[in-house]
Amino acid sequence: MSLVRSTSRFKLLALAVAVSTCVVTPVWAQSTDAKAKLIDKLLTLWHPEDVVIMMVQRPAADAVQQARIALQGRVTAERRDAALKDMAVDVQKYINEATPLALDTARHQIAGTVVPILQQQFSEDELKQIIAMLESPVKKKFEQLIPQMERSLGEKVVAESRAAIDPKMKELTQAVGLKLRAATTTP
Repeated sequence: MSLVRSTSRFKLLALAVAVSTCVVTPVWAQSTDAKAKLIDKLLTLWHPEDVVIMMVQRPAADAVQQARIALQGRVTAERRDAALKDMAVDVQKYINEATPLALDTARHQIAGTVVPILQQQFSEDELKQIIAMLESPVKKKFEQLIPQMERSLGEKVVAESRAAIDPKMKELTQAVGLKLRAATTTP
């Protein structure tokens, strides 16, 4: 008789666990197969992992910029250029090694970070709309023209404001250079 009771209790416990699992399962985990396919297509068009490329490259670019500033006025132009060229090799090595690692990590993490948000926050219809927008020929045409528009705007801004901005930039460069020299030469 005790075997029957323990079996019944075990069945009740198993049933309780199964029911509680269904209740606690997040909405996004109950996604339909169609919705999952839409999310896969969206991720293929969007490439959210590309953000890590900037995350990897930004510190390298900042380091080169800081080195350029630190060398300015302290060494001859030839020595500065040689040092920066030498640093560029190290920077490229870092980018070549770090970028694939970061991209692999991002691709691995998308399923647990981006996908649940997409599943929870967007309906199938909304995902279809986003995909249509990303696939839009008008969007593609616009994106192709962005560099041309930015270049055109940049050229006009430089032409119109150079006379006012260049003296300020020179003043800033001199001030930073003086402060760097003072900081490195004072005991």
